[in-house]
Amino acid sequence: MQRLYLDANATTPVLAEVVEAMRPFWSESFGNPSSAHHGGQRTRSAIEHARASVAKLLNCASKEIVFTSGGTESDNLALSGILQPFLDAKEPAHLITSQIEHHAVLYAAESLERRGIEVTYLAPAASGVIDPAAFEAALKPHTKLVSIMLANNETGAIQSIGKIARLTKSFAERNATNILVHTDAVQAAAKLPIDLAGELKNVDLLSLSGHKMYAPQGTGVLFVRKGVQLAPLFHGGPHERQRRAGTENVPGIVALGRAAELAQQWLTSSSPAELTTLRDHLESSLLTTIPNTHINAASAPRVGNTTNIRIDGIDAESLLIALDMQGISASFGAACQSGATEPSHVLLAMGLTPTEARSSLRLSLSRLTTAEEIERALEIIPAAVARLRSLT
Repeated sequence: MQRLYLDANATTPVLAEVVEAMRPFWSESFGNPSSAHHGGQRTRSAIEHARASVAKLLNCASKEIVFTSGGTESDNLALSGILQPFLDAKEPAHLITSQIEHHAVLYAAESLERRGIEVTYLAPAASGVIDPAAFEAALKPHTKLVSIMLANNETGAIQSIGKIARLTKSFAERNATNILVHTDAVQAAAKLPIDLAGELKNVDLLSLSGHKMYAPQGTGVLFVRKGVQLAPLFHGGPHERQRRAGTENVPGIVALGRAAELAQQWLTSSSPAELTTLRDHLESSLLTTIPNTHINAASAPRVGNTTNIRIDGIDAESLLIALDMQGISASFGAACQSGATEPSHVLLAMGLTPTEARSSLRLSLSRLTTAEEIERALEIIPAAVARLRSLT
């Protein structure tokens, strides 16, 4: 059976160019980057080239890029790295985040809260977007960190991070304090232009994950703006300017650098608009052919590859099984929560009932998705829904 992959928000395939770039660093150029000999310096050079490529994608300085094992580590390093020193010093500190964050942020926030950090979890509007006015009202003189995602992994909704960061810095200036801004950009990287010297110049920390942008699993980045002090999660060697101890994953870092180069090329082409057109065609056709369907976060600006569709009277888990048997890979939320019995926390926060949340299906396209594959999906999905509805 020829499979149709519509779960790119869970993970992307590794592009052939990325595989080729990392290939020599498995067995030919395998030196430890911290070694002074030729082999070590060759891998060190490859890491620094990758660092420069990621920095160019984000429009920041190379020295502001910290390589990690993925988005989860980057998010945890951002939150704990900024807030743990306040706990150590027994100083009051307040964190603002949202109810629709990835669990890497939510669980890190909850852990910090148990240890004494005050945390505010903002609810989104029904559109899935955080209201900047509600955010501004939550700021306090002892707020030390803000962590709001750039694009939601389930709905694709894009948050106004540039505006939120500006509001944060303005409040901090008026109150003679310092508040840092972190954004989880895992689902935005390689889908949207990210300009840390422009619209996002007030963002201090930003997380990326390689396997969401056509590099392998186990690679990630935390952008740390110059001057930001970060307490490390790991203790050991002085790697990554003493911000992330541990011998570097050279093949993975090289792969992430090459993926960043390819992303920049893709973003400056007509391909993003073409992918959005494919997604829009998929959405509109499903709404037309399947009665009683709705697009979650339809009124919000969204990344162009993602749709989250609610199909009344259908259990999404049953539909996923039916689609999988016919060769379609999809999901009903974050991949790391796929075994959970609870409905999506993102959709519940947006005001959906548990039943509505459980009837919602996420379809996420990749750069490799073709028009022919979308037409095939439009044959299979409505038929599968009709069969399930007939059984109930």
